[in-house]
Amino acid sequence: MKLEESKEKFIQTWGTFAVNWGINRTMAQIHAFLLTSNEPVSTDDVMENLQISRGNANMNLRALMDWGIVRKELIKGDRKEYFVADKDVWYLFKQITKERRKREIEPVIEFLETLQNIDESSEEAKEFGKLMKDFASVSTKINNIMELAIKSDEHWLVGKITNLMK
Repeated sequence: MKLEESKEKFIQTWGTFAVNWGINRTMAQIHAFLLTSNEPVSTDDVMENLQISRGNANMNLRALMDWGIVRKELIKGDRKEYFVADKDVWYLFKQITKERRKREIEPVIEFLETLQNIDESSEEAKEFGKLMKDFASVSTKINNIMELAIKSDEHWLVGKITNLMK
């Protein structure tokens, strides 16, 4: 397979996988395009390569910068904005984990904790309270695991996963 064909397959497949992870397809495709680019990429380059509108490109580039996995880079003498993706895969994993934790896990924990406080003392209320407490407990454990992954280095996490699989 030729390099350009491989890059195109990666960009398209990355976008497809992202949908399964709850991430916008276009955002993932832009990220994959930036990952496979050796030079900083302009919004116009993104629009042309992915056949998307300027608004869609701008919105998703800003989102990628909000996630901390893409940064703006200035090119002397050029007024266009250029973008570069961080290519350290371990850093990407940690940043994405951090953002997903902040956006998805922490709000669930807060929500479940509020649902545990029931003013009734019926058997059904106790059962419901216990169920919410159990959900909060599992969510908190997932949150703690994600926190460890964010704070760890690559070798530590790989070692822990290897130990779990034995």
